[in-house]
Amino acid sequence: MIAIADYGMGNRRSVEKALAHVGAESHITAGHDALRAAEAIILPGVGAFPEAMRHVERSGLGDVLRERAQAGVPLLGICLGMQLLFESSGEHEGAPGLGILAGTVTRLDSPRLPHIGWNYVTFERESALTEGLDGGAAFYHVHGFACRPADPRDVVGTSEYGERFVSVVERGNVMATQFHPEKSSRDGLRMLRNFARLAAVAVA
Repeated sequence: MIAIADYGMGNRRSVEKALAHVGAESHITAGHDALRAAEAIILPGVGAFPEAMRHVERSGLGDVLRERAQAGVPLLGICLGMQLLFESSGEHEGAPGLGILAGTVTRLDSPRLPHIGWNYVTFERESALTEGLDGGAAFYHVHGFACRPADPRDVVGTSEYGERFVSVVERGNVMATQFHPEKSSRDGLRMLRNFARLAAVAVA
């Protein structure tokens, strides 16, 4: 069972439907016990970083997510959910993040924002999340900020829009995509299938 963390913001239903399409069982929940019982967790997100973090911390989900990540449970952040995994963001008034991954989030250096549309992502190293996708693929992005990992070894994939930015990260059981795999057709579904397999391996 994959738990989709519900903190009141994000594309939860579309993620749930995409997981069902690849044969993975999931449920949307804000329940701490349900998140702790899940074999894997997805943290989706759409909107502004400071508001999202207020929702996450007010609901107590921040502590649960940090706990489960530290326990080795597979955790996938999607879009804003990727950004929330980092230490802080400069969006609007700025805000601290979950601090699960080292690094910050800053405005994408491009003359035209937000970045909306399909962009090719080049995979910089091997990852279980990108298995079967060869050296890269096109995915659907919607964002105006980009993650700046402190450790370059966390970077799995990069893309370009005004600048080269990080689009996929992975550190052990924690991974994330700046794009929306659930909106990225066949290759996005392949990535979600790969994550579901990781959840199964973690249970075995």
